[in-house]
Amino acid sequence: MTDTRKPAETRPARMDALARLPVFYALAGKRALVVGGRGPAAWKVELLSATGAAVDVIAHNISDEMRDVIAGAPNGPVTLHERAWRAEDISGAAIAIGDFPDEEEAAKFAAAARAAGVPVNVIDKPKFCDFAFGAIVNRSPLVIGISTDGAAPVFGQAIRAKLEAILPQGFALWAAAARRWRDHVKSSGLSFEARRRFWHLFTARAIREPNHAPADADFDTLLTETRNQAQAAEAGSVTLVGAGPGDPELLTLKAVRALQSADVILYDDLVAREVLDFARREARKMLVGKTGYGPSCKQEEINALMVQLAKAGRRVVRLKGGDPLIFGRATEEIDACRNAGIALEIVPGITSAQGAAARLGVSLTERATARRVQYITGHDRKGALPDDIDWQSIADPSTTTVVYMPKKTLGELAARAIAQGLDPATPAVAIAGATRANEVVIAAPISQLAEKIAQTRLEGPALVLIGKAMAGAMVKSDPQAETQQASA
Repeated sequence: MTDTRKPAETRPARMDALARLPVFYALAGKRALVVGGRGPAAWKVELLSATGAAVDVIAHNISDEMRDVIAGAPNGPVTLHERAWRAEDISGAAIAIGDFPDEEEAAKFAAAARAAGVPVNVIDKPKFCDFAFGAIVNRSPLVIGISTDGAAPVFGQAIRAKLEAILPQGFALWAAAARRWRDHVKSSGLSFEARRRFWHLFTARAIREPNHAPADADFDTLLTETRNQAQAAEAGSVTLVGAGPGDPELLTLKAVRALQSADVILYDDLVAREVLDFARREARKMLVGKTGYGPSCKQEEINALMVQLAKAGRRVVRLKGGDPLIFGRATEEIDACRNAGIALEIVPGITSAQGAAARLGVSLTERATARRVQYITGHDRKGALPDDIDWQSIADPSTTTVVYMPKKTLGELAARAIAQGLDPATPAVAIAGATRANEVVIAAPISQLAEKIAQTRLEGPALVLIGKAMAGAMVKSDPQAETQQASA
């Protein structure tokens, strides 16, 4: 008899060690000090002015680059003092930056700044720095900072270039609109849940039309749409989401948006923990998993919890490995939501079979040899081989058969299929942990696969793919088979 377990809340993972604390410092209207007149200092002056800081530059030798920056200060004023710096210059500054080729002078400047309680950065001298500058992607007020803690500046710049290419320039307009509209949304009379819904609609619109310049009419449209959906937002909802076979990069964009908007996530054992990293940190994450022949939450309890949370006004994501509509007991959960009058949405995922085939480098169908694909389960409610399998369909040589949860019954399944006409030499592949780092592949003719699995002691949930389309995967994963094929 299968052990039962209760739904259990998963505590958020503790933050991993940080080389630097990423902060965004408001400098508008504050005094910033830069000592040095060379090119590296000029770039820091430009950054500080861009924030709206009033920048004092102190230096004897002023480069042409520095003079150009001072003449064309982008935002805050820049004042040049052509003299040596003094300790009293630091007093009252919000931030102090120095450019000193000489180590002794750098140490003196850093000590003076720290004595005055002013955060200090000495360019290209990390031991004298309280903070560091990173690479910047500027869609202000949307700003992204990238730091490698000085380990690989070129790598940081490469990441910045990637993000520059991905993020539309128009996001700056949408971020500015968000700043203009935030107080209006707060005073609109919308509930907390409805306000969240407004910002989800806002975000979806910004991503869909990034280069549209949002105007007051757009605010009115979003507000009206939010009010029209307010009742549903208050009532809560359930979204069945496919997490894919394991690799978090195989999540769909819609799945990511659902995770980021969820209040509660009910997830299965088969869901890779990295997938949960896409969720809001504040979301409750509850394990309600089932394990083959192991402790499992009762389906009735999962249904009841899902409905209870939604009725309390929560946005619930029911997260399942692979696709929720394939051997995911989706029908029972869909019926539970419909019977309770809960708003329901389904976000399909990449199936485990698709993920496995992609990793194996094979197609599930081929025009000449595999014209049909079928999915079957390897066990029934009691863990035995189902007695209603269509054996003729498995024996059909033009079919690719994907068997879910087959490890305990594969030997019996293969024997019965062969007795019904399946060629014993039909290529077959078992794959556990498909698309994950611990993925294991075993290939053999179907008549030998169960024995080979037993010898390997395959761990974790597995799929078995049977059919001529698997011949390529069999050769790639079994060098001996490749040699035999070459000598045939």
